[in-house]
Amino acid sequence: MKIRPLYDRIVVKRIEESADKTASGLFIPDSAKEKPQEGEVIAVGQGKRSDDGKLMPLDVKAGDRILFGKYSGSDIKLDGEEYMIMREDEVLGVLDSGSKKAKA
Repeated sequence: MKIRPLYDRIVVKRIEESADKTASGLFIPDSAKEKPQEGEVIAVGQGKRSDDGKLMPLDVKAGDRILFGKYSGSDIKLDGEEYMIMREDEVLGVLDSGSKKAKA
């Protein structure tokens, strides 16, 4: 199933972190884990209409890795996969490909 978001909305798939234990070695149960605030953009809408009727394209595109707020968007389920739909203005930032590892 394909989904095409409308206007300035985007479809995001959360990127799960694989860390099941803390730095000190304690295991974290699934019920205590927080949902990740990082995701990959799957689909984007056409853009937002300005007051004069012009279509303004979105800054994010499919394939971008983004950061978003803890309570952003709405959760949906398509074909057994969980996604989120949110407005572009709920995106906090776009991650570059080199930012996967933090530099000290």
